[in-house]
Amino acid sequence: MQFSEAWLREWVNPPVDSQQLAHQLTMAGLEVDSIEPAALQFTSVVIGEVVDCQPHPDADRLTVCQVSVGEEKQLQIVCGANNVKAGIRVPTAIEGAELPDNFKIKATILRGIQSAGMLCAATELGLGDQSDGLMILPADAPVGEDIRDYLQLEDTIFEVDLTPNRADCLSIRGIAREVALLNQSHYQSQETPAISIAAEKQHLIQVDEPASCPLYLGRVIENVKPFAVTPLWMQERLRRSGLRSLGAVIDVTNYVLLELGQPLHAFDLDKISGTIHVRFAAKGEKLLLLNDQEIEMSDTTLVIADDEKALALAGIMGGSQSAVSDNTIDLLLECAFFSPKVIMGKARNYGLHTDSSHRFERGVDPELQTHAIEYATQLIISIAGGRPGPIVDVKSEQDLPSGNTILLRRKRLSQVLGQELEDQRVTDILNGLGMSCSIKESGWEVRPPSFRFDVAIEADLVEEIARIHGYDQLPKRQIKMPVELSEYSETAVTLDRLKDILVDRDYQEAITFSFGDSDLLQQFEPELSGLVLKNPISSELSTMRTSLWPGLIQALQYNLNRQQERVRLFESGLKFIRENEELLQNYVLAGAITGTIQPLSWTTENRTVDFFDIKADIEAIFGAGRHKIQFTTGKHPALHPGQTAFVRLDDGAKVGVLGMLHPELEKQLGFDRNVFVFEINLVDTLKRNVPHFEVLSRFPAVRRDLSITVKNNVLADDLVNAILKFEGSLIKNVTIFDVYHGKGVESGYKSVALALILQDKMKTLTDVEIDAIVSGVLVFLEEKFDARLRD
Repeated sequence: MQFSEAWLREWVNPPVDSQQLAHQLTMAGLEVDSIEPAALQFTSVVIGEVVDCQPHPDADRLTVCQVSVGEEKQLQIVCGANNVKAGIRVPTAIEGAELPDNFKIKATILRGIQSAGMLCAATELGLGDQSDGLMILPADAPVGEDIRDYLQLEDTIFEVDLTPNRADCLSIRGIAREVALLNQSHYQSQETPAISIAAEKQHLIQVDEPASCPLYLGRVIENVKPFAVTPLWMQERLRRSGLRSLGAVIDVTNYVLLELGQPLHAFDLDKISGTIHVRFAAKGEKLLLLNDQEIEMSDTTLVIADDEKALALAGIMGGSQSAVSDNTIDLLLECAFFSPKVIMGKARNYGLHTDSSHRFERGVDPELQTHAIEYATQLIISIAGGRPGPIVDVKSEQDLPSGNTILLRRKRLSQVLGQELEDQRVTDILNGLGMSCSIKESGWEVRPPSFRFDVAIEADLVEEIARIHGYDQLPKRQIKMPVELSEYSETAVTLDRLKDILVDRDYQEAITFSFGDSDLLQQFEPELSGLVLKNPISSELSTMRTSLWPGLIQALQYNLNRQQERVRLFESGLKFIRENEELLQNYVLAGAITGTIQPLSWTTENRTVDFFDIKADIEAIFGAGRHKIQFTTGKHPALHPGQTAFVRLDDGAKVGVLGMLHPELEKQLGFDRNVFVFEINLVDTLKRNVPHFEVLSRFPAVRRDLSITVKNNVLADDLVNAILKFEGSLIKNVTIFDVYHGKGVESGYKSVALALILQDKMKTLTDVEIDAIVSGVLVFLEEKFDARLRD
């Protein structure tokens, strides 16, 4: 909310300056975003009266004016404004004046005529965003007076960022109430006497939805002056509050909204057909709004209508068909209380946000309407004349908000604040907030005022007392908290350890949405069913993810599109799978890589990543938990059929998958390079096999190398595991150090070179014993894999 400090100080004038006032409001929870001067800096601009106007002899669009500025000698000023005429009073920049943007006024000659100043428009003084000519002042503006003094421009504009619960401060009155309490100053409450009835005309009002509109007031005002001009003081207050003048009647409704916080609306009575109805719109019913936007309404939208058509969006914006204009003579002034639940979100549904909807959806004081309509009537009559009729009051008492009584316990208040406040201090704060309270044995029995929708429970009262007493006045104490060392298990690996491993291998952690596009998820996991959100942020984020790959792939693609040629990303998190009406949540670690194996450098090999690079990353991850893993061929709908592997533990349990994206999927996603991905189950990965001590043998180990030929479909891991199981006690380790295809090896076969490490704990192995073991291995491999010793 934006307001003028001078306007506020008419209600309450505490002995503090602007900066102190801003600090007070911020500390009380009404955060001041900015403090700006009410007008840009300019000097030597006075009120001048145009005494005479004559056409410029050499320019059709210029006028030579004789201007009185309160001195004996009149000034001759050449002016190009189309609304200049004799008799008007306007801001006049005299010779030596300095306007905003360092524009200096000097005596000059315009088309051969001497000009000793400048007649100013509002925009030239920084007092408006647009103007149609000179800024014409009232006829009684004192000639020669400095315009800054006349318009009281030595003022400050405050902009306050209010939280949604403080609708009571969306007005000068509400802010003044807070300032008076914070400074224990006198608060100038406004009382408007009932307006004398000058006409008997009334308009029929029927509220069809009393739960949505428990109170609706209407008043006919006849014979309003069509071209009444809003007083300059009101225009200035509206400008300093961020609103521009739109005509006397509309300006009054805006002025009352800003000062009291109660929105009002004025209808042109001659444009209303029959009875006013407060009802819900028919589905598909259309309304042309004041901003010339035509909307098609839903049946949950409350409208103000007559017997034939909708006239306005209730609590949001009026319609253009019933709007007041320069031709309006008779008007119907509306002032109502709408339930916040009915207005909430409706403006947003139609792409709107108005000062009225901003207040109604947060809650307007249900006891303010009569005072507001009387005040608005008084202002309209004083500015535009007219004969007011009686107020038509349609009220549903049972649907109006009723305040509840809250018990504030003395013990609870002291416990939360960390100090005891005197009973009188608490009572004064509560009374200053407009609450009625009585002291009880255990504390206070409090009834919040009608304008405080947000005070409903004891915690709200504690917050209010802390806020007004001052958060900076509460005691500061060190928190005492006993610290116990948590147990550390050697059988667990932390997720941070796995992340460190990946970071050490040049990965970067990504954090993506836990939901994604259902079509993209189906491309990666077509056999899994995802949970569809009822109220998604957008259609692209409508389904809980069944895999972390889509989010990582999108992040990888985003980086590639920004000339990052080498990308390595990982993410940990949950994936969500529906299975037999049950939602399974699996904790996984996933990654995606593309580009070169190392950053470009003359010291390293510049090759692109392949399957074995990402396989090495997986081995490093499981190495942290000392897991013995196997890689077995597998199939996955999102991966290349020839470059896909499952990760399995010793017991054969599948704990992950890795591979290259399927070429078709790469093409659909717009990749022009190979992308490799992995995903592993963290529940199993975060376990560690604790190492056990084994006595070192005092006897030497012996290495024997074998070169065998086997069929291409025989897995290297199967060969190694088979040898270790055959003679696990003496063969300590088996390593494959070469695989060969080509000349000298039969088609369909491959040559595998194995290094066997043999050792006995009790003695030194002899050549005879070693040869017997090796021969046994060869026979075993021939029987199991049809392996043959290569010549």
